[in-house]
Amino acid sequence: MKILHIEDCPQISAVYSDILKISGHDYESTVDSREGLELVLKSNYDVILLDLGLPYYTGFEFLADLKSNKPSEIRKIVIVSGSELEEFQIQFLKNQGVYAIHQKPISIQSLISKMMPQNVLSNIIQK
Repeated sequence: MKILHIEDCPQISAVYSDILKISGHDYESTVDSREGLELVLKSNYDVILLDLGLPYYTGFEFLADLKSNKPSEIRKIVIVSGSELEEFQIQFLKNQGVYAIHQKPISIQSLISKMMPQNVLSNIIQK
């Protein structure tokens, strides 16, 4: 899978990078969510891992701009955030069409196993 990780903590991104690249995934990351939006608008990713608690330009702002510019990509978003979400926020994210919402800490292996069935199913449907 081609994965983009938008995360403001470089240490977390480094751990994800090591594990995902060893697992054979094409992994890119950015600590700047505006740069992340530019990457999504010009490239095609299978999964976009998004932290919500980003400085200067939050994950919610990222989602709003993505929905305006390339709404088909919203379904590829997997929220991985340390932010405590209220029920109305979870419902908002689900209504926007995000694929999944996970609270940190989550093991990368668990995250991958939750993403893989969807990816396999999508490939089967597209063929």
